[in-house]
Amino acid sequence: MKKAAVADATLRLFDNTVCSLGFKEKIEIVKQLDRLSVDVIETAPLLNGKSDVLFLHTIAPLTQKCTLSCAVPLDDELVALSCKAVIKAAKPRINIIAPVSAVQMEYHCHKKPDAVLDKIRSVTETVRNAGIETEVSFADATRAERDFLVSAIKTAVRAGARIITLCDSAGVMLPGELLEFISGLKKDLPELDSLILSVECSDELHMAPACAILCIGAGVQQIKTAIGIPGRLELKALADIMLTKGDALGITASLNRTACSSIISAVEKIISGQSSAAAPERRKDIASNSGDWKLSIADDMVAIGDAVKKLGYELSAEDLGNVFNEFQRIAQKKELGPKDLDAIVATVAMQVPPTYTLKSFVINSGNIITSMAHVVLMKNDEEVQGFSMGDGPIDAAFLSIENIVGRHFELDDFQITAVTEGREAVGSGIVRLRSNGKLYSGKGISTDVIGAGIRAYVDALNKICYEENN
Repeated sequence: MKKAAVADATLRLFDNTVCSLGFKEKIEIVKQLDRLSVDVIETAPLLNGKSDVLFLHTIAPLTQKCTLSCAVPLDDELVALSCKAVIKAAKPRINIIAPVSAVQMEYHCHKKPDAVLDKIRSVTETVRNAGIETEVSFADATRAERDFLVSAIKTAVRAGARIITLCDSAGVMLPGELLEFISGLKKDLPELDSLILSVECSDELHMAPACAILCIGAGVQQIKTAIGIPGRLELKALADIMLTKGDALGITASLNRTACSSIISAVEKIISGQSSAAAPERRKDIASNSGDWKLSIADDMVAIGDAVKKLGYELSAEDLGNVFNEFQRIAQKKELGPKDLDAIVATVAMQVPPTYTLKSFVINSGNIITSMAHVVLMKNDEEVQGFSMGDGPIDAAFLSIENIVGRHFELDDFQITAVTEGREAVGSGIVRLRSNGKLYSGKGISTDVIGAGIRAYVDALNKICYEENN
């Protein structure tokens, strides 16, 4: 009995050449797929830099049951970005797309054969050294020169690839021809027996399901499928064959009809409801100079990114992903304004090891005396202290901290809000400091509003110290 591990490439739907989905729709599809325990979710090739990285940072923590595979071309920078983007997934994988036919190498990669082999080796080693499961997909393999294809596969295997995918990208082979092609390569490359052999069948000739079934008979363990992408093997078509004739063919797979139907219907429902007039209009409002805009659960990561920039922050892809996740949690209960988003940024973005921690503070203030503050901080297990007078207790406390660190920061904003009711209400402080033109936000909570402000200032200060020293 042969077991076919069906790798569901449903996320190829997110390629803009097929349809345009917002971050919210994409994330919902990922949640549905992971809930149904598909074997592998493979994203479209990482080509759009920052926006693709943001998406991967967001979905990586959501994939707890399935493997999250990111496709990436033979590009050192994009491979490095992909490794960082998927590393937080429970089961991360990088799928390196390597062109091996003369046409693909000349027009898509712009490299000679020897240069392609060197690049396959180097990027595969990069992924292996990152401790991430490595797949190499040989694009247009069925039209490649046989000797070169064998050399390319050997190069990938020696560099650490554990999954080898052969792609009939142009759809030039009939089922019997593809079977002969796979069987011949297995004879030439005995090392394939110890690896996971995978195929990606084109449906240009409307024979992809038959090609896939024959490949499984030749020892292929992974078949790549899709939902709703022209020219690709459809999940439903392959599942129907396996579920109906699997026993007769001696094939088993981790599929069930109910799960497949649920996946397909969920994706179709999301796609059919993707058009929303509210989201573009809301993004337009955010981009305006008005300070009274609101955000709702309908807003995607692009809109949140615009709003964060509007507040003056420059966040990394990981931090923006954290902000978006927290925004989604809160936005299920209410709409959020600029101050709400500011608080989210202060809470979840740029969380760093503390350089300073607050030990104690003493404030003397009144309507007939000048406010004075004595603040004691801990740095490297040593006490450092500052004393200052100021225009009010908060000003005095902040100036005391500046005396400790020996420099002045521009206070861009300071907010105090009550998070509980009553005389002993807990106060939440938000401080925004500007250093070298960049904003840093800190948050502090205390039953004392001055204490909340001091803690928020120290939180922002720690972020400045961390970034300047790393």
